[in-house]
Amino acid sequence: MRYPAIPVRKTTVQAVEVFRGYNRSLKIKPGEFREMENLTSDCYPVLSPRGKRGVYRKPASPQGLIAKEALCYVDGADFFIGDVKIPMGLSVDPADCPKKLISMGAYVLILPDKMYCNTASPEDFGSMEARVTVSGVQATLCGGDGGPLTWVTQAPEAPENGVLWMDGERLKQYSSAQSAWIPVTDTRVKLAAPGIGTGFFPGDGVTVQGCAPLEGNRLILEVQEDAITLAGLISENFTQEEPLTVKREMPDMDYVTQAENRLWGCRYGAGPDGKPVNEIYASKLGDFRNWNCFQGLSTDSYRASCGSDGPFTGAVTHLGYPLFFREGCVHKVYGSEPASFRIQTTACRGVQAGCSRSLAVVGETLMYKSPAGVCSYDGSLPVEVSQALGTERYFGAAAGAIGDKYYISMADSAGEYSLFVYDRGKGLWHREDGLSCSDFCAWGGELFAIDRASRNILGLLGSGEPEEKVSWMAETGELGMDASRREYISRLNLRVSLERGAELECLIEYDGQGQWESLCRVFATQLRSLRIPLRLRRCDHMRLRLRGTGGARLYAITEVLEKGSDL
Repeated sequence: MRYPAIPVRKTTVQAVEVFRGYNRSLKIKPGEFREMENLTSDCYPVLSPRGKRGVYRKPASPQGLIAKEALCYVDGADFFIGDVKIPMGLSVDPADCPKKLISMGAYVLILPDKMYCNTASPEDFGSMEARVTVSGVQATLCGGDGGPLTWVTQAPEAPENGVLWMDGERLKQYSSAQSAWIPVTDTRVKLAAPGIGTGFFPGDGVTVQGCAPLEGNRLILEVQEDAITLAGLISENFTQEEPLTVKREMPDMDYVTQAENRLWGCRYGAGPDGKPVNEIYASKLGDFRNWNCFQGLSTDSYRASCGSDGPFTGAVTHLGYPLFFREGCVHKVYGSEPASFRIQTTACRGVQAGCSRSLAVVGETLMYKSPAGVCSYDGSLPVEVSQALGTERYFGAAAGAIGDKYYISMADSAGEYSLFVYDRGKGLWHREDGLSCSDFCAWGGELFAIDRASRNILGLLGSGEPEEKVSWMAETGELGMDASRREYISRLNLRVSLERGAELECLIEYDGQGQWESLCRVFATQLRSLRIPLRLRRCDHMRLRLRGTGGARLYAITEVLEKGSDL
């Protein structure tokens, strides 16, 4: 007896074994995920959750981080070098937070407070500026050796060799060898008054106010507690009872960076006199306190006006060169001394306003948030690398780097923050969670960040008190949209491994209906390697969501396709 033959339903198998991370594009590749939380590229091509974070410190008001011999940070009015507290009396006005901490040698410079601290000798701290106002100042004209001078006010008919003559506002000395009066150029003025030398150092460029013969910028040559010696000339010695002010000032700057043993900064807006400025500054070589030393030397301070318009949006040192960004260009400073400094301006995608803290160097590549997206800059022209983040616009970015990874925390148009991680070596993006960070710092093989919500300093790679289990989620794009020859997905097979105590749930959404159905839930009582078959309803397309807690690894997703009718 013959029976009718039952046709075998033909199936096709497609396996995804390489998982490429986060992608918010309309159409994404197999192995990419449109939504995710707390996943990492550490186990690429296997998909896995990130490691545990740790709470490293719990300061009351953290305002900045920097790496020295220890992790240094500002907590309210105090500066911490590791566990050592330095009561510096810093400002705690929220408008000044967070602080900008800059390393220069053994010093940490704290802006906008204009304070410094020597991390090698923590007792050495104070203000980068100095200001003294005194009365009853005695001014004495001195020679190059510091001794007081005696001169005549009228030229003698038969002058002796070496006699000094004050010719109006010029001091001359008679030379019998040349039979001529020779101008004296190395004169000094000694100002003596109680406390006038407090806070000043030899070599300081200062401004003198309230004394007509010495008004303006001057160079301090010698300092004592009750006397300072300036380079200059006066026509007569005098005592002034009216108040006299000597001050060493640092310009108000929008952004500051350190390069080639100088502190560099930029300013766009109103200057100290209320007039508009658009300038780039550099401190004296090796001296972050002095910004007004212009003696024609290679160690001088530097100041230059910029022709391009618009506010500065960030500053950083890259490959040894100071860079100053606007949204539409970058200024790069070349040269080794003020006489050879040259500013090159390149029109390109600059740093987005409000994202100055997104500047971070990954390897030898500078990365930052531009108005168009996250850019990678190797010194020539920036290239956007954030196409995977989709069309959403982000703001208020802060970032840090460790190894080959770039961590960036930024807010979307709704004000919701996300912490994204870009693995530059693999070219992959992953989203961790909604962590909002104000500052990052890499130190000791760890990346630290200040959490805006809890105000804790977190070790993103696990340093400190570890969190409990990590909850994670991965959501695919639409599956089945590219099916050809009337095929549909009849089954999904997952190959996963779970650590002890880990949990995994698989959910499915059919035809974009917005309702998620749980297909299975697995709890591991020990380390397990599983094959999970997911039987599906027939539909046009679907989305798969995997979520869980604890350690897990996804090795493969296999689609089983069956042939169907045109309907």
